[in-house]
Amino acid sequence: MDSQVLLGVALSSVGGFSTSIGALFVILSKAPSLKVLGLLQGFAAGLMLSISFFDLTHNALNSLGFLRGNLWFFAGVIFFAVVAKFIPEPTPAPPFSNDKSTKKSGNEGNNGIMKRRRRQVLLSGVITAIGISLHNFPEGMAVYLGSMKGVRVGLNLALAIALHNIPEGVAVALPVYFATESKWEAFKLASLSGFAEPLGVIIVVACLFPTSLNPEILEGILGSVGGVMAFLTLHEMIPLAFEYAGQKQSVKAVFCGMAFMSASLYFLRMSLPEDM
Repeated sequence: MDSQVLLGVALSSVGGFSTSIGALFVILSKAPSLKVLGLLQGFAAGLMLSISFFDLTHNALNSLGFLRGNLWFFAGVIFFAVVAKFIPEPTPAPPFSNDKSTKKSGNEGNNGIMKRRRRQVLLSGVITAIGISLHNFPEGMAVYLGSMKGVRVGLNLALAIALHNIPEGVAVALPVYFATESKWEAFKLASLSGFAEPLGVIIVVACLFPTSLNPEILEGILGSVGGVMAFLTLHEMIPLAFEYAGQKQSVKAVFCGMAFMSASLYFLRMSLPEDM
């Protein structure tokens, strides 16, 4: 692998392994705050929207023209819409706690109910892990393609996706931890679901997209990545932020994320060479 491929794998690993951080929230805290997760999700949504519209799509429109840039952008939207339709990201079942009646009564009926409930929740966690893993493949592709253009784009995408993946780690680890009462199993499954991002880069992208890709095609693909990011943000991230933290607080978090990423884009553009 050359240096660009290694950079793409490294940056996608940052985003993918951030699911482990979400798992740590679960295993180190008895009751992770959904409001904090919602605000974090809203902040990440702002980062993603800023990257999508102010960087990737903006550059595609300038390089390819208004019509071709928009065609590439909406091609990305349609691609991820199809992914979301056929591989929906499941919502994990809420964690259950042992109620008082179950704790006090040691009869076989109550024990059977608890065992059944734990199996159901464990299945929910496994299905969530599979769904998130499948969703992480195109996210890893996006980071890789961004890193092909330069460090700045790849780094910004990796940061936004890393923040987005922390709540996903919670979504996997929470039901697994409840069902198995094993911190290691919860952490392991959440981490493996994030590993799909660098794995997608190694197996798919590094083979399909050579580093000598035509600059115009690369700009178009990055415009499509902008469409993927925009769809992911509006379809999954903002609704979850609204659900966890409320509409007003989430909207504030979104604009804080946009402002932060806009400042980041500006300072990185000023500090890095033009060819980066």
